[in-house]
Amino acid sequence: MRGRVVILARHAKSSWATNDPDLARPLSGRGKRDGLAAGRRLADFHIDVALVSPATRARQTWQRHQDGGARASEVRETDALYYAGTDDVVDLLRGLPASARTVLVVGHEPLISDLALTLAAPNDRTRAIEMRFPTSALAVLVDDGEWSDLDDGVCELVAFEIPRG
Repeated sequence: MRGRVVILARHAKSSWATNDPDLARPLSGRGKRDGLAAGRRLADFHIDVALVSPATRARQTWQRHQDGGARASEVRETDALYYAGTDDVVDLLRGLPASARTVLVVGHEPLISDLALTLAAPNDRTRAIEMRFPTSALAVLVDDGEWSDLDDGVCELVAFEIPRG
């Protein structure tokens, strides 16, 4: 892939079997299977930085991604992916070093779809995201610019997939 790559991943399906607070909800059985399938797809990428929400289901999703073959040179758990908004996450991405060419963001709705729709120029895939961004879905955005130049509509959404296990 050319330039920089941003992969946006919604966490896998969580369990509602217990009365855990939202931050502590774990993955369901389906979520574990789907997270593994998404990891198999992510194994095709050299991920320089993985930014992961502190929520249990997001951290477990990243673990399942790794079990499926995904690898990252650096993993950062960041509260911004649970507590902050789209502009805050875009600012976080703008601050990445130039050496980080591929970044994975593992987070929640509606943040993940809003990021995709903010960063990507409209195309057929963005229309699909406008309809829904299901659990375990992956959106791959590319651009030739630098992180500091990241802005609305500068990326091309080249893939939108919903891996299932």
